[in-house]
Amino acid sequence: MTSLVQPARVFIDPLDGTRAAVEARRWVWPLLILALCVSASGTLFSLRWDATPDVIRQLQSSGQLTGLSEADLLDKIQTESRKALVGGIAKGMLLMPLMALLLACILWVVSWLFDRPAPFEQLLSAAVLALLPIALYHLIFTLCVAAQHTVTLSRVANLVPSNLGAVLQGLSPKMQRVASSVDFFNLWSTALLGLGFSAATGMRRGRAVLLAVALYAMYAGVFLIGLPGQAGGQ
Repeated sequence: MTSLVQPARVFIDPLDGTRAAVEARRWVWPLLILALCVSASGTLFSLRWDATPDVIRQLQSSGQLTGLSEADLLDKIQTESRKALVGGIAKGMLLMPLMALLLACILWVVSWLFDRPAPFEQLLSAAVLALLPIALYHLIFTLCVAAQHTVTLSRVANLVPSNLGAVLQGLSPKMQRVASSVDFFNLWSTALLGLGFSAATGMRRGRAVLLAVALYAMYAGVFLIGLPGQAGGQ
């Protein structure tokens, strides 16, 4: 029971709770919770998703709708629904553990660069604990989707308005991506990542949090702003 309750303290006492969980190397239960929450949100979305308008819009933009028979259209809609179901489960059970492992490896490299060696299992605990706010987001998202009869991609984007992009209107596409990167749950995870890194390496908390913010800024600049903008331009 302690292995489950101790990581949950990061929500109510992030300073001491994160330190205690990292020092005790608690990562199994948080990782299971993360995988289950993400898988649940992806699965429920695929079951509630009305893929028809989104698939038709995609086919229209690519010019493939002309001459497409009704049977082929229904087949494409069913295929997209199945892909959403498989992708939602895979995201939770495969992608999130791999993301936690990759984040732990990044922390190990950073600890080596700053000459702050730490056991890898503690760094893994810091990485997994930092992703717990993401698990909370997916839990809230699951509850919101469960209250809907059907959802579309445009509706899902604003179902849990946790970033500035969902609040501010009339922005250019580039500024919309920048505003969307300022997300409450992502910033919460960033702060926990800094606290966990501090607990594992002994680095001062303020410095560790600033380091985590810098890492998130680089991640957001590449994966949330740069690459989506390049893909949209192409």
